[in-house]
Amino acid sequence: MNKLLTLLLFLAAGAAHAQGPDSVKQASPAARKWSEAVSIRGYVQGRYNRLLETNPDLQCEQCDKSWGDKGGFSLRRIRLIFYGQLHERIYFYIQPDFASTLSGSTSQHIAQLRDAYLDVGLDKASQFRVRIGQSKIPYGFENMQSSQNRLALDRNDALNSALSNERDLGAMLYWAPTALRQRFTKLVKDGLKGSGDYGIVGLGVFNGQTANRPELNNQRHVVARLTYPLALGRQLIEPSVQAYSGNFVLAKDQLSAGVKHRPDLSYPDQRMAASLVVYPQPFGLQAEYNVGRGPEFNPGTDSIETRRLHGGYVLLNYRLQRGGQQFYPFVRVQYYDGGKKHERDARSYSVREAEFGLEWQPLPSFELVTMYTLSARRFEDFQKPDNRQRGRLLRLQAQLNF
Repeated sequence: MNKLLTLLLFLAAGAAHAQGPDSVKQASPAARKWSEAVSIRGYVQGRYNRLLETNPDLQCEQCDKSWGDKGGFSLRRIRLIFYGQLHERIYFYIQPDFASTLSGSTSQHIAQLRDAYLDVGLDKASQFRVRIGQSKIPYGFENMQSSQNRLALDRNDALNSALSNERDLGAMLYWAPTALRQRFTKLVKDGLKGSGDYGIVGLGVFNGQTANRPELNNQRHVVARLTYPLALGRQLIEPSVQAYSGNFVLAKDQLSAGVKHRPDLSYPDQRMAASLVVYPQPFGLQAEYNVGRGPEFNPGTDSIETRRLHGGYVLLNYRLQRGGQQFYPFVRVQYYDGGKKHERDARSYSVREAEFGLEWQPLPSFELVTMYTLSARRFEDFQKPDNRQRGRLLRLQAQLNF
């Protein structure tokens, strides 16, 4: 299956050239300089998570490392994005993050690559395009939705546990008619919290070890997604289905001494999910649920095993516009039972959480989010085989957009 999908992507990329020299127009000497086609934008997020905190041992490594004991003020993201249409068929996008904290390191604000890809249009309108490089894997609406636009401060555990930082190295084939590509763009620009343009059909192959990690086997993951933003009168609704499959190899530096595991450290990594989004006009809804199997620590046997996983979330929101300002009150409840393959010993989780928040945008360049979290989390590995925490906390985030 992996080889077949790789071959299809290769043949699609060559289709534009097979039409003859007149089918791909090269930029003329009089064309604008590359520097005139490149744009820069970005955003910065500053957070404080410890107001009204009831349990300093309540943490979430993947969500936000400044949760809990010894957490304080933090810079969650510092993103600088370089992008541009260099040719009618060539688009590029490079995004480093200057607020990364590496696992096992005490250093903060380390520069780390998030995205680095190019889109090659296979037709003049780029309705078919191949994306090559490190980019988001088309699995889950909230995973693909930018943190710059998302209402809740962190992505849900259930679907986000599939892909650390939502990204990997690979090649993706996207297709959508021009009118729908414009609709995807408009959903973001109009403040409706869209996910961006990932086509209505997405097919891809990728390494499967998640972003900024080397490939550790000779097998690729495969992914497929189908979505459609329906216009029903004034309302916009987007249902989606998606799935991926592959084998994940545990990193040795993420294993505790003494934990039991497969000799080759390779485990099946397979999931499928359904999503439904009703864009806030003014009421909105997001709901996603996924099932699958993957590596997970079993505290009863002190071993990492292939186990079932399942979980999802529901988010209700409202959009209020007054005097040029925008307000988005929201509530989200989530549940997850399964492992997180990229954390120590494929840490085992059981999550039940409710969040109540408000995003306020007094200016296009500034927004403030206040969110109250009630959480019950079990997160266990070989070093902490019995770790269940409950607590509440008030979280704040200020965001600068430029």
